[in-house]
Amino acid sequence: MEFILRSMLMEDIPQIVEIEKKSFPTPWSPYAFSCEIRDNEFAHYLVVTDVEDQEKVFGYGGMWIIVDEAHITNIAIAPASRGKALGEFLMNGLISLAYSKRVSRMTLEVRVSNKTAQKLYEKLGFKSAGIRPGYYIDTDEDAIIMWKTIRA
Repeated sequence: MEFILRSMLMEDIPQIVEIEKKSFPTPWSPYAFSCEIRDNEFAHYLVVTDVEDQEKVFGYGGMWIIVDEAHITNIAIAPASRGKALGEFLMNGLISLAYSKRVSRMTLEVRVSNKTAQKLYEKLGFKSAGIRPGYYIDTDEDAIIMWKTIRA
């Protein structure tokens, strides 16, 4: 199977919400995603699909680009598709998109317990820059703030 990235479409939202439900304790609603796509001029979302079946969504990621910084809002790969380097593929796509939009730096928050994601982000050049205590209100878990310089 060959994977590609494309922009998220309104038709993708039902599949994305299913991935959300399987990935996060407090998933975003369909309404939240539709507002991001339809109304948020800062939002940029990508989905991972099969080159031969671009309607099937295997993962998604989004970011807000404000001036010259990008903030990763969310990223998830369907549980059945994990372990195939799709998270790295998707993150590289978001980094490339940010670069093309003249972004200087990217940031994200990651749960302190999510060691797999932390390793991926570190591999891609993100560095820990602090802690947001109790950031995840669903579990009161702390978040690690990570930053990556894209262009000096």
